[in-house]
Amino acid sequence: MSTPQHTAPPHPGAWPTPTRTGPTMTAVTFREFGGPEVLTVETVPTPIPGPDEVLIRVGAVSVGRLLDLVARSGHHPYATFTFPHILGAEHAGVVVAAGAHVSTVALGARVATFPVITDPSCPLVQSGYDELSPTLEIIGTHRPGAYAQYVAVPAVNVFPVPAQMSPADAVAVALAGPVAMNQLLRAGYRTGQRVIVQGATSALGSTTALLAKHLRAEVIVSSRQPAKRDRLRELGFDNVLDSASHTFADDVRAAFAGSGADIVIDNLGDPQLWSKGMAALAPGGAMVSSGAFLGHDVTVDLQRLYSRGLRIIGVRTGNRAAAVQLWEEVRAGFRSVIDRTFSLVAAAEAHRYVESSANVGRVALLVD
Repeated sequence: MSTPQHTAPPHPGAWPTPTRTGPTMTAVTFREFGGPEVLTVETVPTPIPGPDEVLIRVGAVSVGRLLDLVARSGHHPYATFTFPHILGAEHAGVVVAAGAHVSTVALGARVATFPVITDPSCPLVQSGYDELSPTLEIIGTHRPGAYAQYVAVPAVNVFPVPAQMSPADAVAVALAGPVAMNQLLRAGYRTGQRVIVQGATSALGSTTALLAKHLRAEVIVSSRQPAKRDRLRELGFDNVLDSASHTFADDVRAAFAGSGADIVIDNLGDPQLWSKGMAALAPGGAMVSSGAFLGHDVTVDLQRLYSRGLRIIGVRTGNRAAAVQLWEEVRAGFRSVIDRTFSLVAAAEAHRYVESSANVGRVALLVD
């Protein structure tokens, strides 16, 4: 399997000019499920923002595994599409138009969109669990996305981007950041706790690990591939372990001065990695799951679970409260990592690259 080359940093992209060009735009669509070859560059109508929406001239948009690759293949677990469909959840750009009811977002503002939309009247939303609401929709999944020059989104879902951030940098935290923050919040993270992030080279895994480090956790990251472990060290992680090692739990305790982890975050679902993560938990520790790419069924030693007071927590995605806290940390200097960028018209190539699992961090499309 090929591994990413990091001889030069990825192009961060440029913020687009805040102008609206006309009734049509360039977008990447697909009209049937299949491989990357089903992605097509088309001219489609420019969206018109509703009364509570803003129109964004897109600067960059993420290429995600579940929300893009799995969706394009037809195997997304909770989405149905009306063709032609435009993918693209996590995006950043410039506001070029606003609906009649919008007064909080200025034209020309540089923004990133938190792409999870819910009905504020839903009881789950009101209780702070918007990610579990039956009203939940995701831009690019349930609504047209941002593989396009323009996208219309609810004004309440956009966040101002600090002046020193590029569009690609903003995309790297637009959704993965709130998910990572929600993982830590749901686990009850406190400053200085011991955190393990399994599979820390994915876009979400790297963001979670970097956020935990930014929040002053003791962090262990893992990968099964030596080249990716080297890349994690380049990103500033001192404790980098081989998740395939049969001594993983012992290695964790050696790195944590004899203690287990307070929190283990596993977005993979591999039964062996799961078991090793559970074995590495300290009494009272929490296992957090936000993905099952490598498996759906794992074993749990119930006697160990209750006798050590362990917790297993599922975190579907981010929510608004986590997004608000995430952008506070961004303003305080938090950043994630961009592995590589492609042009919008090279979306199929970008999908092939992400499918190869060569990336360490976020892959993004830059929109001209």
